[in-house]
Amino acid sequence: VQLQASGGGLVQAGGSLSLSCVASGSIFRIGNMGWYRQVPGKQRELVAVITRGAVTNYADSVKGRFTTSRDNVKNTVYLQMNSLKFEDTAVYYCYVNIGGSDYWGQGTLVTVSS
Repeated sequence: VQLQASGGGLVQAGGSLSLSCVASGSIFRIGNMGWYRQVPGKQRELVAVITRGAVTNYADSVKGRFTTSRDNVKNTVYLQMNSLKFEDTAVYYCYVNIGGSDYWGQGTLVTVSS
């Protein structure tokens, strides 16, 4: 299983970015999909997760600003990030759970300038 994330970049505080992540390979059925982020020197933290039935859960720090969605036909998960803050700067990693195993994307850098 391979995950390819895209959409990171540089944005000013208050701006928006959209991330997407496509899973490919030997995929029978994807369970949860989601996003984590990591800042150098800190642990990776959950940003958002979405179940196959589209139930979502968000970190408190992004609630009301970030929205995750998925396309089960395209095996793709999305993260719409609005009202970005400097503290959202991080490498964002997508993941999928298939058969109880987690698979990770390569990470995409999001930089928010203040």
